[in-house]
Amino acid sequence: MAASPEAERAQKVLSALGLASRREAEAWIRAGRLTINGRTAALGDRVARGDELRLDGRLVRQPGKAQRWPVLLCHRSPGQPLLADGGGEGSLAAGLPRRVGRRFVSVSPLPQPDGGLELLTADGELATRLQRAVRALPVVYSLRSRGELNPGQLDAIRAGRLDRGISLRVLDIAEGGGGGANRWYRIETLGASGNDLRQLLERAGVAVSRLLRTQLGTLELERTLPRGRHRELRPEELSSLLQPPSPPPAAGNPDSDP
Repeated sequence: MAASPEAERAQKVLSALGLASRREAEAWIRAGRLTINGRTAALGDRVARGDELRLDGRLVRQPGKAQRWPVLLCHRSPGQPLLADGGGEGSLAAGLPRRVGRRFVSVSPLPQPDGGLELLTADGELATRLQRAVRALPVVYSLRSRGELNPGQLDAIRAGRLDRGISLRVLDIAEGGGGGANRWYRIETLGASGNDLRQLLERAGVAVSRLLRTQLGTLELERTLPRGRHRELRPEELSSLLQPPSPPPAAGNPDSDP
């Protein structure tokens, strides 16, 4: 029997419902945990509206209209667990209201010792799109180091070379104040994750005492957003992440109008 033209792959449906990322949902299907109308699902199976979908025997309710989960800009405290998966009751996600989602996916999560701007959503499909998009966006971090960085350390950071043979694009590094044992620096990169920047700083011999993400694309961590709090992204902010503006044409392009 042919599938309904409105049917979607089972892993995509689970992701859109905010139950898991698509990759996690695929693992559930491979493990035989999902049934469709009483039959064990296989990768590639599609789910139409009205189908009975069960995970580990429990009914998965499909809303009549697809739920649109918001993307949340969160201010995470350094050291605070991000998601509840690690078992920490004090995780950032555990404090979010149920109306914004049940199970969250993080976009380019920071290492737990670090903090600042985090993006969370219960829409696994959207999280995957955002994860790809942020790799091409400028990302700004505030670094607090124990002591002033020397010229060799600054050169190593600008070079951006990581242990696995690739290089980060470090667009700028500038002093941001402080004195004595603690010095602040502003580091602007292109798409660098917190893990990669941590590795770069360790490779350069920097004694990191704090690392905060303060900007992601056009999004900035506002001073008016306290630690542990969140706000929903506006539609135009989400669009700016998914569809960044095209760079202006290079000067002297012969195909441009005079």
